[in-house]
Amino acid sequence: MARYIGPVCRLCRREAMKLFLKGERCYTEKCAIEKRNFAPGQHGKTRKAKLAGYGLQLREKQKVKRIYGVLEDQFRHYFETAERTRGITGETLLQMLERRLDNVVYRLGLSTSRPQARQLVRHGHFLINGKKVDIPSYSVKAGDVVTVLGRTQKNVTIEHALEEVKGRGIPEWLSFDAASMSGRVVSMPTRAQINLPVQEQLIVELYSK
Repeated sequence: MARYIGPVCRLCRREAMKLFLKGERCYTEKCAIEKRNFAPGQHGKTRKAKLAGYGLQLREKQKVKRIYGVLEDQFRHYFETAERTRGITGETLLQMLERRLDNVVYRLGLSTSRPQARQLVRHGHFLINGKKVDIPSYSVKAGDVVTVLGRTQKNVTIEHALEEVKGRGIPEWLSFDAASMSGRVVSMPTRAQINLPVQEQLIVELYSK
């Protein structure tokens, strides 16, 4: 599956907010937003154009794509599926993205960032209901149990992540048992439980034109 492999700090600067793409670095003074809170590029400091209409909708879509680490074709597929699903399209879209396995690994505190979670999943470090799954976009369901593979439970990266993200907390729709190194999908995430500063309705308006 294709993925963005360029510099990620410029993505945060372009959206003028922390997207938490570099894990613990984002919580320090080394974060690009702390040092250079202006758009990347030669004219970043002077480009102060006000956004309206299409510009606002585009930026909201780009923000969500970059937070979850998906590219345009895959994101459009998510939207089209959400549009065909009963319910509020924008909320359904976010719920589908939250249910990605790489995001669940990140939310459980087993990685410091979603890109790191994606790599861990691709390397086959997790089981879903006892079966190994190495597809980052795998969509979990209520009742699924995500377990760290036995030989991986002492993995330095995962141990470090668990230590670093202790204060971050786990969303209500998930639970985690440190003794067995496993998490459970308690329920499907609601919009209130998806703690993201995004206006999903703008994305719906963009794709509905």
